[in-house]
Amino acid sequence: MHITDTFEPKRLLAADPDITARLAARQAEIAAGASVSTRTRAGLMMGGAVLATAALASDAFAQGLPSMVVDILNFALTLEHLEAEFYVTGVGTSGLIPSDMRAPFDQIRKHEVAHVAFLRGVLGSAAIAKPTFDFTGGSGSGNGPFADVFRNGQTFAAVAQAFEDTGVRAYKGQAANLMGHNDVLRAALRIHSVEARHASQVRRMRGQKGWITLSNSGGLPEAAQATYKGESNTFQFILGQADSNTQAMTEAFDETLTKSQVLAIVAPFIAGGR
Repeated sequence: MHITDTFEPKRLLAADPDITARLAARQAEIAAGASVSTRTRAGLMMGGAVLATAALASDAFAQGLPSMVVDILNFALTLEHLEAEFYVTGVGTSGLIPSDMRAPFDQIRKHEVAHVAFLRGVLGSAAIAKPTFDFTGGSGSGNGPFADVFRNGQTFAAVAQAFEDTGVRAYKGQAANLMGHNDVLRAALRIHSVEARHASQVRRMRGQKGWITLSNSGGLPEAAQATYKGESNTFQFILGQADSNTQAMTEAFDETLTKSQVLAIVAPFIAGGR
């Protein structure tokens, strides 16, 4: 079944005869603003009718996915929840973000909220609950190495860079596992490309190159340097050593991160519920 097929009315009714009643109930919840802030509701509206239909049709679609694919989508959803709440909180904190960075960070916030809504829509009842986060990186203590993350705009931007660079490598690392599930793979790659643009934008706002050189963390503190492990690789399995310029070679190819590597990187930012 294709994701787009799921949105076609006859297929949808055939797959889920009770969808009409659930549509009405979900629409009532959305109209009432159940459990979401005004800012979040505004972000969810970006997706328009197709995104809303995805959220309502998803149970039928998710039931047809292998457990491995559902696990990968929930892995992605965890990362998107992390980023979305981070940007919603940051943009909503008065005086935190420098004026020249505010518009780009607000746009990134909108994208991340839309990514959460989309993944939750695809997963339906199989979607995991949002974890509790500790953006200081203190594993729930609230006193980690980024203790001033929502008081210091430079710290906020540094954590944003770490999140975005990790996200790019995380999506890339799961692409091979989605082969054979083309609709899901296409959706993941579309999110991956946007995350890459976020990463480049944040790096440039911090005065860095828009890409990663070797395993250079771009001025991030030691606590965030695991994000760049392995980026100094110069050997590509198809091309071999394609360029004698080591710096250019590492900049030309982002490396993947495994699920376990990503979870180890983000673990200090998750206080519970993962």
